[in-house]
Amino acid sequence: MKMNLLSMCIFCLFVCFAHSSSERCTMGRLDGKVIVLSAAAQGIGRAAAIAFAKEGARVTATDINGEKLKELDGIQGIKTKVVDVTKRDQVEALAKEHDHVDVLFNVAGFVHHGSILDCEEADWDFTMDVNIRSMYLMCKAFLPKMLAKKSGNIINMSSVASSIKGVVNRCVYSTSKAAVIGLTKSIAADFIEQGIRCNCVCPGTVDTPSLRGRIQAQPDPEQAYKDFMARQKTGRMCTAEEVAHLCVYLASDESAYVTGTEQIIDGGWRL
Repeated sequence: MKMNLLSMCIFCLFVCFAHSSSERCTMGRLDGKVIVLSAAAQGIGRAAAIAFAKEGARVTATDINGEKLKELDGIQGIKTKVVDVTKRDQVEALAKEHDHVDVLFNVAGFVHHGSILDCEEADWDFTMDVNIRSMYLMCKAFLPKMLAKKSGNIINMSSVASSIKGVVNRCVYSTSKAAVIGLTKSIAADFIEQGIRCNCVCPGTVDTPSLRGRIQAQPDPEQAYKDFMARQKTGRMCTAEEVAHLCVYLASDESAYVTGTEQIIDGGWRL
């Protein structure tokens, strides 16, 4: 009798555990969503790819840096592909590989240091190519797939250094990021009635490998780091993971009524 009672208790515990585990497996905020993103090898793109996958999305993570991108291989829910998003043929080939896409996250970007007098024509062209033309190519390639099912969500990476705030030595970068805001609002307005949402994320200073590299490239890296920290009103930089959390919200149905917005995450830097 005691043995039967013990067996029943164990069975009940097993059923409860299996049920709760099943619930946990189906509670992802992005369950079943297909997401394509660029610049996923490091920084914000990498953090976002991992966060999306953890919430149940099927993620295609792209980057021009194949070696770094390999670090995402083996993570459940993520497949990687080397793509240069400034090349039309590669972007169009990527789009053809997907029957449909729920979320497109355009992350690729480049930071040029200097005023307009420090910006050569080649610097201007390269920055615009990476920061805004790549988004044009990606949106144009994937938007028809979203329109076909009257549902889609585009997230573009902008910056507080844009039309939001003037920042010293960020001339062409800020100009390109202001253009991202314009592109975002235009897409949101043009396709809102066809079920398309489009928002942009505007971070302040984010502690990423890219930032660390730019600091080390300065004549006095220690002073450059101090200068970056001096403008952080919260006393610290933003993390890539914090930006990724915001991106999960924008990618999810929780933000279904949000479109055409600049989502600022800057620790109050703009104030």
